[in-house]
Amino acid sequence: MSIVKIKELNLHNKKVLIRTDLNVPIYNKKITSDARILAALPTIQYAIQQKSKVIIMSHLNRPIEGEYSEKYSLLPVFKYLKKKLSYTSVHFCSNYVDSKKIEPGEVCLLENVRFNIGESINCDKLSKNYSKLCDIFVMDAFGSAHRKQSSTYGIMKFTPIVCAGLLLEREIKILSQIFINPMKPIVAIVGGSKISTKLKLLNSLGKIADTIIVGGGIANTFIAIDNNVGNSLYEKKFIPLAKKLKNKYNILIPIDSRVGHTFSSKSLANVKTVSNINNQEEIMDLGDETIKLAKNIINTAKTIIWNGPVGVFEFPNFRIGTKIIATSIANSRGFSVAGGGDTLSVIDMFSIKNKISYISTGGGSFLQFLEGKQLPVIKLLEQRSL
Repeated sequence: MSIVKIKELNLHNKKVLIRTDLNVPIYNKKITSDARILAALPTIQYAIQQKSKVIIMSHLNRPIEGEYSEKYSLLPVFKYLKKKLSYTSVHFCSNYVDSKKIEPGEVCLLENVRFNIGESINCDKLSKNYSKLCDIFVMDAFGSAHRKQSSTYGIMKFTPIVCAGLLLEREIKILSQIFINPMKPIVAIVGGSKISTKLKLLNSLGKIADTIIVGGGIANTFIAIDNNVGNSLYEKKFIPLAKKLKNKYNILIPIDSRVGHTFSSKSLANVKTVSNINNQEEIMDLGDETIKLAKNIINTAKTIIWNGPVGVFEFPNFRIGTKIIATSIANSRGFSVAGGGDTLSVIDMFSIKNKISYISTGGGSFLQFLEGKQLPVIKLLEQRSL
């Protein structure tokens, strides 16, 4: 995959517009996790060092286009950046049309791009207006690389020079290694509520992984092939497809589970074999024997791909499976790659961030990349490099 990289270009005195992913959780105007900002900083800092005029754009959550909302403003992110980049001037622009004139080495953060009418539908007019802001466009938002929107895709059709930022470049390099030359054995952990949303992922991983460990509602659908799952979350109409996957790939399906009688944090956990679950019970976590099997498999892995918790980790009584799987991955000597919103929440909960080899900043992009899909933004970057 050939794309132009930021370090291959002369940025000096150029207007450089960087599309980052600063979509961070904010509560009471305070940032509760700065992971995405920290991931975006190296590209921003590099552009500052090169004495370019740095303009940053990002989305934040899903506001209604054309309607300003303080709740979705990037102002808290601006205040955070101002502290992190205290050695230079950092400005905030509430309207991209009236963006401030900045000097080389200075930074201007634009307000949430999703306030702009036409952003989500990849409006050409808006894309052209964005392109007029810069000499060079830097795509560095891997988390939005699967979306054709004006600030991620459309702008690249009209800007003279486009390239990948340091974060995007690294995401592509690391994730590509999983398919090109991975160390074996490969173990994939796939959790989540619905098998229907991850059929393509399971098929793709099944082709390269030596073992797939399933959890959550996804595992329940596999369990339901041969067993009663009571009130558990599962997808009955996808049982035939789950059976095909089971027969085709090496999938660790739970042999025992932690069940409760109500979907509640106060519900008591009872470990039962999957063949012994009654109609009033609900599977909410892996059982002890399944956890042991999964832990042993993870301990032998040279490459680990992790997406999703394996149980209702939000409830303390049904957290043990996810906790032991997570800590096993963290303590493994293998190369581990993790991604997805709930996965990041688990990593934060158990404070294992520094023990995971690589944490992807993408959610949907991460999954689509692992499914073997070519992300539209990356495809256009390749086309523009020719």
